[in-house]
Amino acid sequence: MYYSTNGRAKKVSFGEALLRGLAPDKGLYMPGHVPMLDNSSLKSLFGKPYHEVAFIIARNILRSEINPEDLYPLVNDAYNFKVPLEKVYDHKYIMRLDQGPTASFKDFAARMMGRLMQYFLQLQNKKMLILTATSGDTGSAIANAFYGLDNIQVVILYPENEVTPRQRRQMTTLRKNIRIISLQGKFDDCQALVKQAFMDESLTYLNLSSANSINIGRLLPQSFYYFYAWSQLATSVNDQVIYSVPSGNFGNMMGGLLARKMGLPVKRFIIATNENDEVPEYWRTGKYATIIPSRNCISSAMNVGHPSNMARVIALYGGTMDEKGNIILEPDIRQMREDIFTVSITDLYTTEVLKETYRQYGVLTEPHGAAGWAGLMNYLKHYPEDDNPDQLAISLETAHPAKFPEQIRTLLGIDPELPLSMEGLDLAEESYDKLENNYTQFKNYLSARY
Repeated sequence: MYYSTNGRAKKVSFGEALLRGLAPDKGLYMPGHVPMLDNSSLKSLFGKPYHEVAFIIARNILRSEINPEDLYPLVNDAYNFKVPLEKVYDHKYIMRLDQGPTASFKDFAARMMGRLMQYFLQLQNKKMLILTATSGDTGSAIANAFYGLDNIQVVILYPENEVTPRQRRQMTTLRKNIRIISLQGKFDDCQALVKQAFMDESLTYLNLSSANSINIGRLLPQSFYYFYAWSQLATSVNDQVIYSVPSGNFGNMMGGLLARKMGLPVKRFIIATNENDEVPEYWRTGKYATIIPSRNCISSAMNVGHPSNMARVIALYGGTMDEKGNIILEPDIRQMREDIFTVSITDLYTTEVLKETYRQYGVLTEPHGAAGWAGLMNYLKHYPEDDNPDQLAISLETAHPAKFPEQIRTLLGIDPELPLSMEGLDLAEESYDKLENNYTQFKNYLSARY
């Protein structure tokens, strides 16, 4: 059963948590029990293709709610693209999560989540309106993953000045059941409007839910690729891995922490934020303070002044944080510091690492992936004992460089090659609406259309 991080809502099944998105007490759903994989199950992952690994993990989590015969085709359909593991040097790798239909790691969660939602809605003969805020890649991934689904309508809000033209076009060139709103504000403003709509009882008739990482259905699929990368590169079930995760709203990181809880042998996680450093500061001082408004950095999808999923991180370590970022019950911060290394990566350091990684190793990253690799390099300076040829370390590349052509062109003087999924995108016709940062206006928009 799944409980709310605020502790004032009744426990629900995974299917209920998935379709609700946010708990009635404004908390985020968390699994009350995370089933462990034993050594035999971990060993069975070695060498398997991605969809097979994903199925084994998903079956372990969802065995009480979905029959394996129903689950397998959902997983197989969701993951029909490659997941390259690119060696940089020694046993240090970049996992490229940029080969899906929108060239972003968000595809991994969104495609699985869309299929699971459609599955449960069809069982109940219901329809749903998805509200989602995006700081970049979430919106395009959700729009494409849910595009054309019969039981689901989608509304996506993005901050008008903080997504790239190609990120925007991946959302705004779709039609059918997808509507896009350009909001005059920051990502945190988009997220606040979405949360307020969820709490508005007068909108209950819309059957609202979210596809943001506040939804547990986004997090569980994100645990899959941590298992996959380890199972392809580890030499035994005792081989511990270090992961560096570029982090904004912390959904990606929570997927990794859940994987560790399920038995994945992780030596250390590295949280690499941009100059929105509220989490590294919390690790350093023990005092959490949100950054409002969030700082605008070149790794735009990480421009988050208060990650929603911090409430889940805190809950995982025995504490309680409300939706505003107030810590009600202190977690075991000593254990958090042992398990997770945090670092804030400046824009200057991001660009230096992006250029150096390309020139020294021929490895092309983009600002978010570069921040992740910078986080790993920073960690290895602090812990040189782990900078040895045998220590497995994997940094996550979360978006394709072609989504940031202006920055790549400026920094490296080259045009990144377009993946097949983005060919013709620059010429496609856009359709989207513009709103002020005003809840009444947003509510009227929804009421007039649904």
